Amino acid sequence: MKILMTLLLGVSFLFATVDLNHASKKQLMSLKGIGNKKAVAILEYRKKHCFKNVKDIVKIKGLGKKFLEHNRKNLQVRKCKK
Repeated sequence: MKILMTLLLGVSFLFATVDLNHASKKQLMSLKGIGNKKAVAILEYRKKHCFKNVKDIVKIKGLGKKFLEHNRKNLQVRKCKK
């Protein structure tokens, strides 16, 4: 039973959307094309600005329209904590 629950949690994490205003570094790195450096850049941007929509991700250096096209279905933006 524990193995089944672990598998289900792992699979749900793979298909979960990542909220740009609330995601952890690890969650950001689960996106295709996001490594440590870009995850940190997103977190730094987020300290100063709120993401108003998923299109704002292209404001991060190295993340352009192609990144957005490939990851749009995995991204969401909820209200900022600020």
